[in-house]
Amino acid sequence: MATNVASSGDGNRKALDSVVIRFAGDSGDGMQLTGTQFTQSTALMGNDLATFPDFPAEIRAPAGTTFGVSAFQINFASYDIQTPGDDPDVLVAMNPAALKVHLKDVPKGGTIILNVDAFTDRNIARAGYEENPLEDGTLDNHVVIAIEINKLTNAAVAECDVTSKEATRCKNFWALGLMCWMYNRDRQPTVDWVNQRFGKLPNIAAANIAALNAGHAYGETVELPSGVEAYLVPKADVQPGTYRAVTGTEAVAWGLVAGAKKAGLEIFLGSYPITPASALLHTLTGLKQYGVTTFQAEDEIAAVCSAIGAAYAGSLGITSSSGPGIALKTEAIGLALVTELPLVVVNVQRGGPSTGLPTKTEQSDLFQAVYGRNADTPLPVVASRTAGDCFETAIEAVRLATKYMTPVILLTDGFLANSAEPWEIPDADAIADFPVKFRTDPEGFHPYLRDEKTLARNWAIPGTPGLMHRIGGIEKDYDSGHISYDSDNHHRMTKVRAAKIDGIADDIPAQDVATGEHRGELAVVGWGSTFGAINQAVGRCVKDGLSVSHIHLRHIHPFPKNLDDLLSGFEKVMVPEMNNGQLVHVLRDKFLVDAESITQITGQPFKVSTLEREIRSRVEG
Repeated sequence: MATNVASSGDGNRKALDSVVIRFAGDSGDGMQLTGTQFTQSTALMGNDLATFPDFPAEIRAPAGTTFGVSAFQINFASYDIQTPGDDPDVLVAMNPAALKVHLKDVPKGGTIILNVDAFTDRNIARAGYEENPLEDGTLDNHVVIAIEINKLTNAAVAECDVTSKEATRCKNFWALGLMCWMYNRDRQPTVDWVNQRFGKLPNIAAANIAALNAGHAYGETVELPSGVEAYLVPKADVQPGTYRAVTGTEAVAWGLVAGAKKAGLEIFLGSYPITPASALLHTLTGLKQYGVTTFQAEDEIAAVCSAIGAAYAGSLGITSSSGPGIALKTEAIGLALVTELPLVVVNVQRGGPSTGLPTKTEQSDLFQAVYGRNADTPLPVVASRTAGDCFETAIEAVRLATKYMTPVILLTDGFLANSAEPWEIPDADAIADFPVKFRTDPEGFHPYLRDEKTLARNWAIPGTPGLMHRIGGIEKDYDSGHISYDSDNHHRMTKVRAAKIDGIADDIPAQDVATGEHRGELAVVGWGSTFGAINQAVGRCVKDGLSVSHIHLRHIHPFPKNLDDLLSGFEKVMVPEMNNGQLVHVLRDKFLVDAESITQITGQPFKVSTLEREIRSRVEG
């Protein structure tokens, strides 16, 4: 919730320490673009921020229906924030369906900006209202700003040589202009973007800019309802450095490229489109100048097998998908394990099972990552916690894959992939190298000779003189690399593959405590994108003197070596997850810890208030 802290010196603007705004409308209303441009302006203003794009599942749902509503939420502040906010202080609703879907989240006294031109009898009925919500008291507990946005937009662009349809489509820029005025955002970054984006369509560019300026002018000249003012959110106090807004997808792509450079390898991505993982294919395709080759295969199995083939040939093999696609890749991932080739498998989790909720977020693939293959096939599993952290976890996945000659599963999710936050661009030279050493000496060579410390087999590029060899899915002899059906040999190979993965625990950092003490009454254990909500909720409780700590896992298999001892120092362990309680089972399996599961499977991130309430109920009473 926004909090008034002082009167600002910028005219008559009131200073706020934070604001949560949600843009919502039909999937064709440009809400994602509106939110993205507002985010870019906010980042340039120096605020800390976090965003949450919320997409409809339908490619193009019938206009005006609730299941076609698209939304974008941004939380920006003058201090460090970690989530896109629980509830919006301001809801910009472009039609009745957007109001219907999101009104429940707007707190009493919150501001709702409505495009009243969209509140026709037909649209009201399509949204599921029996009466006009503007007239039946539905909005009595809120501050309502009802504006004829369509009409005002059409008037603003009348001189821009665009059709009536093209004119109306500029209404999102009109709304953006109003919000830029209300919260003192600079319009110039958006103007520059429009001119670049529509450089070959100057009439469209002019129309969008005219709408943007008209919305801004409306705020300057029209008397708004009582209680609604012009606001200012001061800059956040951040460490000096070069920052940019980054999404989780972008950070994963850049982390994979950075990791490959540190390993001295080129990248081959074999992928197949699936929501929400497709964006990684798109992003890496734009990075070909950094030694990246991308291949869109005809199906998931071909995608992963092409990446395995690239790894055999001496490249860093990468494949990406979401839960259903990972299921299709499972047999081939087992092949990568038994051939002991470096492969990074990026799983951008979504609501499931099967098609499930393809545009919503979930953490339901943990069992799949840790256990989900035939026979004994242990793999390293790492999980990203924030959009920026995706960069570091991608590098770590590359390091483990190449050092230990194994597939590695990198878990992100729809929330991380699409959300954005300020990210300090790292010094590439400060990232430690971990160069791959290919086998070149033919003396005594066979493909399953192992490093004594890591147990990784040697990696020989096909065509290297004297190093002709064969690998494949059939079990190989430990001492020669030839096909073997010997039962004792299979036992030995299975054990050594498991020992190799277990040994990674000696090569990862000890588990730290994100917030709180190392001993106490309650440990809140999380993984993945729940980090921000957990950390903020625990922080509030710690500030009030409660004995609670936050432990967040990056390495899920194997676990850090000190995790068992760390958990044993707490009387209670609580595990919030966006699934039906998977990490709880893994912790009980490994440590016999009596952990309690807090589950949420709504396709939406946890709210800080929800977790704070759960924590207080266990510590206070």
